[in-house]
Amino acid sequence: MSREDLAARQAELMRALLAGGTPPAGFDQDRIGVEVRALRSKRRRVVAYLRPELPQELGDRFVPLFDEYAAGHPRAEGVRMREDAENFAGWLIARGALKRPRRRWWSPRRAIGSR
Repeated sequence: MSREDLAARQAELMRALLAGGTPPAGFDQDRIGVEVRALRSKRRRVVAYLRPELPQELGDRFVPLFDEYAAGHPRAEGVRMREDAENFAGWLIARGALKRPRRRWWSPRRAIGSR
């Protein structure tokens, strides 16, 4: 197998794991499904850690909403987890699942910078 063929199969496997693509020939679809769920769960836990108000406010809706978001929005290369969490919050607001946050009139950064 040439390097190009191997690279193509690796890219196909990554698409299957992260973006809902079809697994390459020779891979067990059930095992790929288990890994997809594990990776999505890890991503969900990190988002919940970075934005704890999201699972608190959404309650039982957090997991299915995040899974729906993750299935349609694979994390792009170079996107940090904090940005992914913000993108998820924006997606929730856009579809009406979360209220737009009220703008804070005071922040510690603003207060420190004004001295």
